[in-house]
Amino acid sequence: MDKNNIIDKWKNDEDRIQVSKLIDKINAVEKQNKIQYTDFLSPIELQTLKKALNIIGYKNYMIYGGVENAQRNIIILYPEKLEELFTSNQFDYNSILNTIRISQVSSNSEKLEHRQYLGGLIKLGLRREKIGDIIVKDEGADIVVLKEITKFIILNVHELTRFRNYNVEVVNIANTVKKEQEFDEMKIIISSLRLDNIVASLAKTSRGKAEEIIKDERVFINYESQQKNTKQIKENDIITIRGVGKYLIKEIAGNTKNGRYVVIVNKYV
Repeated sequence: MDKNNIIDKWKNDEDRIQVSKLIDKINAVEKQNKIQYTDFLSPIELQTLKKALNIIGYKNYMIYGGVENAQRNIIILYPEKLEELFTSNQFDYNSILNTIRISQVSSNSEKLEHRQYLGGLIKLGLRREKIGDIIVKDEGADIVVLKEITKFIILNVHELTRFRNYNVEVVNIANTVKKEQEFDEMKIIISSLRLDNIVASLAKTSRGKAEEIIKDERVFINYESQQKNTKQIKENDIITIRGVGKYLIKEIAGNTKNGRYVVIVNKYV
């Protein structure tokens, strides 16, 4: 494959780096006949690499995040000789990923939020891309991580004050707590269903500024970059605005008396 020709299909430097790393891993699989895998990818990064895999025509891969409907996933690339292991669901994902379960010692322990779990791990010196979904529950959290950082977390997590009254253990990835996606529902009223109108309302800015945000490739529809201001939004579209948030267009609920659109939006939390 012509690596440079493939990379040149992307203008964004971050995308080009991601695609370049993916191609290197594919080459490693073919030369070494061994499994390779990426770090955890955001939905946007995953969409970019899926597009690259399609262009390359590479089909021996699996997308996995440890939990159903994971927001952060890895791509596992495997040699042809291991295809049946994956298609028959016999591959042991614990060889790549682990779930770290952090649990309160007592009901009096401080209840932590998602940002506090993630912030604590980052404070230990871990990179975000090594950490998958964090499923917060009343008594603690299940955190999906690459196996390569599991031992480090177990040995060092109690150095952080916030985790001193918590138990920490490794559990089978299959026993990870089921994830329940949470949303904040909101209603917006806009003059049209054009993308620039939606972005202006969600980002709480002017339409002119919204156009700049779109032009700067910060807006994605269903995880695909979108630079057309006039693009019409539909129900069930997922709108991601880098630096602002991610939103599901739940319902186009009708019109006001002066013809403006009433749109019900779920913001991912």
